[in-house]
Amino acid sequence: NLILADEINRTPPKVQSALLEAMQERQVTIGEQTYRLEDPFLVLATQNPIEQEGTYPLPEAQLDRFMLKIRVSYPTREEERDIVERVAISGAATISPVVDPADLLRARELCRSIYVDKKLREYILDLVFATREPEKYGLPELKALIRYGASPRASINLTVAARAMAFLRRRGFVIPEDIKELAADVLRHRILLTYEAEAEELTTDDVVQKVLASVEVP
Repeated sequence: NLILADEINRTPPKVQSALLEAMQERQVTIGEQTYRLEDPFLVLATQNPIEQEGTYPLPEAQLDRFMLKIRVSYPTREEERDIVERVAISGAATISPVVDPADLLRARELCRSIYVDKKLREYILDLVFATREPEKYGLPELKALIRYGASPRASINLTVAARAMAFLRRRGFVIPEDIKELAADVLRHRILLTYEAEAEELTTDDVVQKVLASVEVP
């Protein structure tokens, strides 16, 4: 039900293609035999941004399949102390299941019941469309810097993610802060910048922050 694809950019294109089929079609093909994947099916993938030699950049179509792209920084001092304690002092901890597939499916259904006001749905669309037509949102300077804006999956996934955030915070409704907090994670891998933007050392996170600052919050 859960796959961890460690350093996915080191896997050959053929393996990446097989993973894309699994993510897109919920099935895998071995020879002439196709196998359906059990629900829920989730993929977590990691990339090491430091060591790029011998890597295979993921195509945009595959990146777009991932709901979120989360940047992981160094652990805090307290977190690292806990890591040292668990690994170097006490030894590997015993891991026990905390949730089963049925629990995940029930949580998914509960997330679908979270209320999203029409104004917030329009706000999500505004954020996504501002990456495609920035000049219409008071951001004409971004037009020459964005090669491709976010896809329709961005609108879908930002809505789904905002509902999940509200669920985790024990609310039955989405608020603007849920959307703003998740916008960069949903959008950063769906915006393609021009060479001009790269020359100016502009990142997709910079673009998202400009969009968030410009688009009116309902």
